[in-house]
Amino acid sequence: MEKPQDHLNFERIAKAIAFLQQNFRAQPSLSDIAGHVHVSPEHFQRIFQEWAGISPKKFLQYTSIQHAKRLLTGSQTNLFHASLETGLSSTSRLHDLFIQIEGMTPAEYKLGGRSLTICYAIYPSPFGNMLIASTSKGVCEVAFENGIDNLRESLFMSFPNATFANEHRPLHDAVIAFFHRDWSNLQALKLHLRGTPFQLRVWEALLKIPMGKLVSYQQVASEIGNAAASRAVGTAIGQNPIAYLIPCHRVIQTSGLLGGYRWGLPRKTAIIAWESAIQTMHDDTI
Repeated sequence: MEKPQDHLNFERIAKAIAFLQQNFRAQPSLSDIAGHVHVSPEHFQRIFQEWAGISPKKFLQYTSIQHAKRLLTGSQTNLFHASLETGLSSTSRLHDLFIQIEGMTPAEYKLGGRSLTICYAIYPSPFGNMLIASTSKGVCEVAFENGIDNLRESLFMSFPNATFANEHRPLHDAVIAFFHRDWSNLQALKLHLRGTPFQLRVWEALLKIPMGKLVSYQQVASEIGNAAASRAVGTAIGQNPIAYLIPCHRVIQTSGLLGGYRWGLPRKTAIIAWESAIQTMHDDTI
């Protein structure tokens, strides 16, 4: 599990990314960026390298719109149907292989979780504080937030009639494992989700997007057989309750702009670049 220092480092990195998004035209130097997050250039270089596995300069290339456009151009609709060519050791298709979605029953959906007991806990992650919540059937929410109280409030609002227990469950460890750089020993994971049939179809489609790839909202709409539903697809993506594992961060606008993100655009930018770095390192070793 990540240490609290890793969470602090991500806060600095997220702040640096937000600074770059606002000031990229000025091409700020390493010293400029480090000064914005109140650390020395040497320290900033070190924590960036530890967190991302690559240099700040390389990482910042992954945050650019040009990089996003390249990934998007190479991601045709048929990537959803690409065969797994490199076996389970590949990082590219792990999510849809190890994660299954089960929708809640109509009663569970309509009654706001009245029949459910939900266990939740908050953990550090590479992208800040992370809440993991689960029922007896599977994980029902994974969320990032800067404030712990905000995480709890969001969960309680999602299931206003459920019974809650603030406790760690072994199932949570399977979620945390997805944030490690070694995915060779993942456990199968079931998600127990409160969503409409349309939302569930969209979320299932997102599981098929390989790590290190991006697709457009239009491509997701085509994948579910409704090419004219881009706007509705975007709404469903924005309501995804499972951060990172259902990779809504891999969907961007056709123009290459990243669009919105339920847990903040700097975090979406960081996740895309982090995955690009991991995929690049993986490709270099095979």
